Amino acid sequence: MATAELKKGDVKDISLADAGKRKIEWSQQQMPVLQIIRKRFIKEQPLKGLRVSACLHVTSETANLMIALRDGGAEIVLCASNPLSTQDEVAASLNRDYNIPTYAIKGEDNETYYSHLRAALDHKPQMTMDDGADLVTMLLTKRPEQVKDVIAGTEETTTGVIRLRAMAKDGTLKYPVIAVNDAQTKHFFDNRYGTGQSTLDGVIRATNLLLAGLKVVIAGYGWCGRGVAMRAKGHGADVIITEIDPVKGIEAVMDGFRVLPMVDAAKEGDVFITVTGNKNVIRAEHFEHMKSGAVVCNSGHFNVEIDIPALERLSSGKREVRPLVDEYQLKDGRRICLIGEGRLVNLATAEGHPASVMDMSFANQALSAE
Repeated sequence: MATAELKKGDVKDISLADAGKRKIEWSQQQMPVLQIIRKRFIKEQPLKGLRVSACLHVTSETANLMIALRDGGAEIVLCASNPLSTQDEVAASLNRDYNIPTYAIKGEDNETYYSHLRAALDHKPQMTMDDGADLVTMLLTKRPEQVKDVIAGTEETTTGVIRLRAMAKDGTLKYPVIAVNDAQTKHFFDNRYGTGQSTLDGVIRATNLLLAGLKVVIAGYGWCGRGVAMRAKGHGADVIITEIDPVKGIEAVMDGFRVLPMVDAAKEGDVFITVTGNKNVIRAEHFEHMKSGAVVCNSGHFNVEIDIPALERLSSGKREVRPLVDEYQLKDGRRICLIGEGRLVNLATAEGHPASVMDMSFANQALSAE
């Protein structure tokens, strides 16, 4: 995909690069904190000669982080942390205009996704930068001989931190990783305001539903759930929260929301959004109670919060009714719509967090790398 003058990468279409460059420059204007760091990096070169492999959502905001690290002297390779989150024009521009090898194609299959992870590890990184811990997991399990070269890593998101803490507990994590997600300027702003706005942006773009008057069920009342609930309420939705932590459940009640078990919420909801970081939050027993036409989506990192195999078992068939909206025809005649294959709805059908939110998160990433 790349021309002879460029370092190797794998993108959908290099001719999209002009649009990608404009998008990167637009985001740059909304990321003043990262630009301050970048200017200092240019002068001080704190990452000079450091090989960095990054597995992040390939968006215009991520592009600006990669450019800042590159300008600080790092040798960067970037791959996607989610098969549906890539902005193909941004990936093309990173390869062509910024000479940052990028391995990412929106809609890539599992085989391609993991081949891109392997390409990032072929860079023989001294530092890893993850969003979901897929890169560090592959490094530790498939490339243990490379671990000795790694100084440290960073992790962007809640789900990845959960995975890493489990590895640390059982002794399989072999190098230190900074949990960027734990920074207040990451999880507080990014998870609440970023996820809140971008999740509903994804739902609305995918479905064109009027949220006012609909019953929106939000699974999880952590920072992400709080943000989605706040924004859904602002759209006029009747918001119902499901939450297994009783303290967070009480907080949701005091914030003015109804709190129900999912099995009861399933009977009422029009739109279901999972943001828990857990597995099988919406299962067969919930699908069995949903009204016909219910819309289900996920804004947690991996596509495991919705039990899609269970939905398929209950169905006699499915069809794509809108781009990235699959309508499952249940055997009893009801219809349930799944957005974005159960993957991150804010990136699958929208553009992820606004640049001003990612400015704080990626400033944390840049300083953590330093």
